[in-house]
Amino acid sequence: MRIGVPREIKNEERRVGLTPASVRELVAFDHDVFVETRAGEGIHASDEDYADAGARVLPTPAEVFDAAELIVKVKEPQAPERAMLRPHHTLFTYLHLAPDAAQTKDLVASGATCIAYETVTDERGGLPLLTPMSQVAGRMSIQAGAASLEASRGGAGLLLGGVPGVAPARVVVLGGGVVGANAIQMALGLGADVTVLDRAPRVLEALSARFGPALKTVYSTRESIGRHVVDADLVIGAVLVRGAAAPHLVTREHVAAMRRGSVLVDVAIDQGGCFETSRPTTHAEPTFLVDGVVHYCVANMPGAVPQTSTHALNHATLPFVQRIADRGARAALTTDTGLLNGLNVCAGHVTEPHVAQALGYDYVEPILALESR
Repeated sequence: MRIGVPREIKNEERRVGLTPASVRELVAFDHDVFVETRAGEGIHASDEDYADAGARVLPTPAEVFDAAELIVKVKEPQAPERAMLRPHHTLFTYLHLAPDAAQTKDLVASGATCIAYETVTDERGGLPLLTPMSQVAGRMSIQAGAASLEASRGGAGLLLGGVPGVAPARVVVLGGGVVGANAIQMALGLGADVTVLDRAPRVLEALSARFGPALKTVYSTRESIGRHVVDADLVIGAVLVRGAAAPHLVTREHVAAMRRGSVLVDVAIDQGGCFETSRPTTHAEPTFLVDGVVHYCVANMPGAVPQTSTHALNHATLPFVQRIADRGARAALTTDTGLLNGLNVCAGHVTEPHVAQALGYDYVEPILALESR
């Protein structure tokens, strides 16, 4: 199969779809890989590194799209990239379509087969291609929150872990999944006072067993969210509904009642955000204030640590890329239920039910959409 890897063009996005090591694996199975020049700069991989791995380095994204059948990226295609998609293309990347009407419209119009990393499942119903970036984002959320609490960033001027004789900051984590667990680990490690809220008793039990009495666990209700958020110094939004827009757990009224200089970090911003006052920001301008509360809502947080996140992501995605390349997209999708769950758009149809519901499209079963090609 002909596989294309364009350079990421989203603001401050330094990750890359395939590392030279991944390219070498694919080339060993007689696949052709086309990489846009400078695509690997963010991970210190040169064009020569890709050429040595067996890739053909091309000077423009248009040439990569023209040469390839399978496009492997990291972030959702931006408008100029979407304009280059054709019906014969299979796109494999993060999409996060439910809150993104413009992108969905363009992907539907392209006729391409679009597989979203974030909705691919494993045999246990887990999200194997979302997990590595959730681990990174969860850990980064505490770093970002701690920095945002500094007075120079608009925060209250608090050290997350305090010092002897001075109380630590109060951290509230909404959601005890992969993002939440990694945020908790970092926050407790820095000595913060940490509370997690979740609606699944089994999740709270697992977190309690893992972290012990240092972690406070609370069953999540509207009342308990409001009570704990208003009293927090740092709130981490770590909720996820697979394929769907994130629910607004923290309202404008909650934000208005928080202390000035408190911080909200919305890790769910890719799915629309779980704070009512959130809007996407960039690494160049990561924060804004609402009622004196600092909001950190960077939509591609792991892009700031491309070395760690690219390699972690490739470890998870490479087996799926190999499967698509070896069998062809249609055969790979029809023989792998987990990969089929990742199919969001195909042949002009929306094939993910949450996306269809959120944006008003008719939902078409993935198998039926594949058969219509």
